[in-house]
Amino acid sequence: GAKIYCEVIGYGTSNDAFDMIALHETGRGLKRAVNAAIRKAGIDPAEIDYINPHGSGTPLNDRVETLVFKEVMGAAAYRTTISSVKPITGHCMGASGSVEALACVMAIRDQKVPPTINYTTPDPECDLDYVPNVARQHRVKVSMTTSVGLGGHNSCLIFREAE
Repeated sequence: GAKIYCEVIGYGTSNDAFDMIALHETGRGLKRAVNAAIRKAGIDPAEIDYINPHGSGTPLNDRVETLVFKEVMGAAAYRTTISSVKPITGHCMGASGSVEALACVMAIRDQKVPPTINYTTPDPECDLDYVPNVARQHRVKVSMTTSVGLGGHNSCLIFREAE
């Protein structure tokens, strides 16, 4: 049969209906989706080894996602690897969530996290480990992806390595 790499252990969705194209500056909707996914997964946020964020590369989006990860994970956010594949794939619009979920599955399968390529000028407000420019071997048992859509849609999936 087929090899099972991981299982979906948590999911969360929300809609903050704040703006057609922008996240709310506090990340309130995204935070609800992430908290719901963690709650449904039944894990401590510190168990998350890798995050593939929406990662659109806009100053507002990057700052808000960083803020949400810090608020939800506390000090563990600084020990978690985070990288965006959008600089590699481009923004796939409606397919972005699927591509980013696959990056989470592959990180578990390969025990390697993809880089955030073209990462040259860090934003001081975005002070987490964004795996700049070079992929990294890293133990990944639990991974998480977040997606932010037009109209205030937010979603989060959490994967765990198959036993």
